[in-house]
Amino acid sequence: MKKQIAAASIVLAAFSAFAQSDPIITQSTSDSKTSSTSESTTTVKSPPPSAISPAITVINSDICVTAASGAVQTQILGISMGITERDYNCERLKLSRSLYDMGMKVAAVSVMCQDRRVFDSMMAAGTPCPIDGKIGAEAKAVWEENPGRIPRPVIEKK
Repeated sequence: MKKQIAAASIVLAAFSAFAQSDPIITQSTSDSKTSSTSESTTTVKSPPPSAISPAITVINSDICVTAASGAVQTQILGISMGITERDYNCERLKLSRSLYDMGMKVAAVSVMCQDRRVFDSMMAAGTPCPIDGKIGAEAKAVWEENPGRIPRPVIEKK
């Protein structure tokens, strides 16, 4: 037992010797400097360009015109334009209607017969278009003698 006590006292003495030693101190110092300079300038010399298409108003339903307008703008050049297009068939219908309302029925039919489609349908129905004040069979004879006076067919674009 004495040996065990002696061994324990040696172990305790060794631990106490280690416990009394100075602690380990680590010291670190770091020094860092960052410097940055930035400079920017924005200059606006003029407002951005714009092309504005013209306003073409054809709201009135009593005119036979359609309208279109448009504009294109780039950084350098701007273009705008507008056009109107007459509708001749619409004009023919309005003229014919006005003549009919004034009691001039033969004149109203004559205006409509300027359209080849109407001319052909009148001939097919056996009621040729009036010409030179003649109607019916007399008008048909005049049309047959003068084929150059027959309205030209309308060629439609596809």
